[in-house]
Amino acid sequence: MSTTQTPDNIAIQKRNWKFGRGSPHRRWWHGGDPGRTAFFNALSSTFPVGEKFFMTAVRHYRDDAPAALRAQIDDFVYQESMHTREHVFFNKQAREAGFDIGPSEDRAARTIAWAKRRPPIMQLAATCALEHFTASLANAVLSDPRHLAGADPEAHRMWRWHAIEEIEHKAVAYDTWLHATRHLPGWRRWLRRSFAMGAATVRFHYVIFANTANLLAQDGLNDFRTWRKLLAYLYGKGGAMRLLVRSAIGYMRPGFHPWQHDDRALVAEALQSLTPPAAAKVPA
Repeated sequence: MSTTQTPDNIAIQKRNWKFGRGSPHRRWWHGGDPGRTAFFNALSSTFPVGEKFFMTAVRHYRDDAPAALRAQIDDFVYQESMHTREHVFFNKQAREAGFDIGPSEDRAARTIAWAKRRPPIMQLAATCALEHFTASLANAVLSDPRHLAGADPEAHRMWRWHAIEEIEHKAVAYDTWLHATRHLPGWRRWLRRSFAMGAATVRFHYVIFANTANLLAQDGLNDFRTWRKLLAYLYGKGGAMRLLVRSAIGYMRPGFHPWQHDDRALVAEALQSLTPPAAAKVPA
């Protein structure tokens, strides 16, 4: 039976932070670059439905979990609910800037509907894979300022806040998986999570890039020149999607655990430069 490698003193903080109220962002809020703006808008369009799916998949196993893991699941659900709220608002701002986000949201919803037809344990496996993706993207965003360079201030702060919290709770779904599958032979556990990662990798790329293409088409820029520049940003040296693909391969390794890569120091450094919104309310 595998056991968790999550540090005993891991902190999953509850932050009720709001971003962008009263300060609408530009249509091309990411440094005036339509490709980068479309990619991040495409990513944001998937979060409300995706994070609700994650919360449901993990919460399904909460009552059977040990006390420490139950507490982490509760903190995970709180953070994801805040992310959902902020991305609903962020998507609203994208609409106000003139984008039709509906097709992107519908595409994400169809993929989640497909995942919901799987058994609960495979929904949890899919959640583990996608949480690994978000943690990998979060690490990239926090470790290299080039990923958000030029972004409007409130969008910049929102994405960094989201990244911080994705790292804080990056192992909760995986530890829930370890507990839920504790009676399975190791090879079956590995096979199921590897299959889920393969399926998640294909569907994630399809949804994100189809959404990006749709948003670029709305600007009349779904063309070779724009994509060449965007793909160089995403898959060039240090690119976020390049790192994501590498992390997906690492996830397939027997004995993998998210906290084998300890990036708490990166989170602590990021928090020092991210002041809470003036009206933030942090629960006791």
